[in-house]
Amino acid sequence: MTESIGAEATSGSIRHPVQLTPMQVPKASDVLADDLRERILRGEFPEGTALPPERELVAQTRMSRTTVREALRILEVQGLVQIRTGRAGGAFVQRPGEESIASTVSLIIRGRQVRLAALLETREAIEPACAQLAAKYRTDIDLAVLDRANAAIEAEGSLADFLQANVDWHVGVAMASHNELLIGFMGALSRAIYASTDNQGFIDAVVRETTARAHRNITDAIRKRDGAAAVRRMTRHVHEYASAVLEVEERTEIEVPGD
Repeated sequence: MTESIGAEATSGSIRHPVQLTPMQVPKASDVLADDLRERILRGEFPEGTALPPERELVAQTRMSRTTVREALRILEVQGLVQIRTGRAGGAFVQRPGEESIASTVSLIIRGRQVRLAALLETREAIEPACAQLAAKYRTDIDLAVLDRANAAIEAEGSLADFLQANVDWHVGVAMASHNELLIGFMGALSRAIYASTDNQGFIDAVVRETTARAHRNITDAIRKRDGAAAVRRMTRHVHEYASAVLEVEERTEIEVPGD
């Protein structure tokens, strides 16, 4: 018969003590950061407004100045506040944007050493949706961004210039979707993928011309608001690119350089 927790369990003539998992007590700074984060996300502190001054938070919470500062630093790292110094300084509320998403995804890619094949598969799944939404929601400003990137891709610049223009175009398509999550994901994916193909052995004159032609065709579909054509052309483009990359890339993991 098994006794209750806190006693000992009997198995024949041998008594086995029950092992209890130690309780994890959160740090005071984490508790305060969690509380302030929820209040910010609920809209209790609108964007652009300042949180209560440090000395006021110390008085309200009865926590040390060091704990309060650590909590504010946590929120700053998460992109929820901006710390300003000086007489008019303080912790000012800001909403996390696309770059916050991109930074988080980039950390996951680097920290988990995500395989290049997995990055390409993710882009094949996401980018046609970006193109479809871009065809639906694009503005004249969005088209100007894509046109500038296409002009840079077609120019006879350096490999670094070509890769940057390529990233700018793919991120530009995501921007034209006006979907914050897709913009963040594509920012991280594009940087990671192109950082791993920065070599003359893959990017040659044929690849440049093929890329330029595909981008022109997809941009044309987005310009005409032809979502079906945009999806079809983008699907073909990213699939052909992925197949070509994997033919020349023998490694299974990549290390993405920091920004």
